[in-house]
Amino acid sequence: NGLILTAVACDHRLHTPMYFFLLNLALLDLGSISTSLPKAMANSLWDTRVISYEGCVAQVFFLVFFFGSEYSLLITMAYDRYVAICKPLYYRSLLGSRACAQMAAAVWASGFLYAVLHTASTFSLPLCQGNAVDQFFCEIPQILKLSCSDAYLREGRLIMFSASLTILCFVFIVLSYVQIFRVVLRMPSEQSWHKAFSMCLPHLAVVSLFLSTVMFAHLKPPSISSPSLDLVVSFLYSVVPPAVNPVIYSMRNQELKDAL
Repeated sequence: NGLILTAVACDHRLHTPMYFFLLNLALLDLGSISTSLPKAMANSLWDTRVISYEGCVAQVFFLVFFFGSEYSLLITMAYDRYVAICKPLYYRSLLGSRACAQMAAAVWASGFLYAVLHTASTFSLPLCQGNAVDQFFCEIPQILKLSCSDAYLREGRLIMFSASLTILCFVFIVLSYVQIFRVVLRMPSEQSWHKAFSMCLPHLAVVSLFLSTVMFAHLKPPSISSPSLDLVVSFLYSVVPPAVNPVIYSMRNQELKDAL
């Protein structure tokens, strides 16, 4: 992520909307993976599982902030690819520097609002089942397990609303890529096919992995919950996408490899 940030910032050839959004993605990945893993690694080294109440609140806030912003950014990146491939003549007018800055500001602002709502809703609940979170970071579903059975309905409704909105956004991403693939398959050049598919399919795969694991972690019924399953699912959405994104967008991108 640091290499991507340096390359995009220093190489003027990469000062385009696609790489501007990629720079924002690297920042979000860097923030999200730095929120949970350092504390988990420190606890492992010192053989402890302690985190302060304030630290738990901060961890929940920043995780929701970074993950919410990242999902919004992935939607924006899908729109960027749609315009670039399906409406190339309108690309500069629709995605000028001002429009890109406004989109990036909306991404970060939506993540902040989302984080404030979920953090305030989660930590306003009374904890009736102790204070031991059975996870390597403070995760909202695990905190809800500690609340009184009739108190988490408000946060549950907020999660359901967020899930519905997330699914609608995912449908938008899929439809964008369907249009991209339809246009690409009409192109006579196999090189154009390869370039488009190598950029779009990894993006779609990461979005699908991130969304499916997050939805499963937050919406799965308690009857199928187990410590090992919860750990694997949480690892898949909190660690794998931030670690895989820079590999996908650097190793499969010739322009970025040249800049590095």
